[in-house]
Amino acid sequence: MTELNDLKLKVLDLLKEDARRTPALLATLLGTSEEEIKKAVAELEKENVIVKYATVVNWEKVDDEKVTALIEVQISPERGRGFEGIAERIYLYPQVKSVYLMSGAYDLLVEIEGRNLREVANFVSERLSTIDSVLSTKTNFILKKYKQDGIIFEPHQEDKRLPISP
Repeated sequence: MTELNDLKLKVLDLLKEDARRTPALLATLLGTSEEEIKKAVAELEKENVIVKYATVVNWEKVDDEKVTALIEVQISPERGRGFEGIAERIYLYPQVKSVYLMSGAYDLLVEIEGRNLREVANFVSERLSTIDSVLSTKTNFILKKYKQDGIIFEPHQEDKRLPISP
């Protein structure tokens, strides 16, 4: 695990809020030189701390019918590898967006995306549940996203109804 200095932690926080911030803006915000920021970002990328720069999309605003599901998976750990081998086998499927090792009632939380409900159901029944170590699955479909990665998709709207009194 990489131990990060204060500057690198602050750079990460600012880039997490908005990855489009330039080194010049980061330098101004942090009171340091642009060269120091570029060096810190390059080191963070080389150390694989910064893995990717991504855009958060509110897909409900786009005419694209995607279905996202969260699948709770109970598994039997492999001898010598534990959960790692099974998690790797699952996350290599292109439909899989995220895999998390969890504590509690299930072992893995798998987020997948498909074009429709049938595609997601087929993935679960034909790919995921056929893995030898998978004991059970429980699929939960996401109906609406209100907030993701700290970003609220729809701003709060005031209730404009008139109060009714008896």
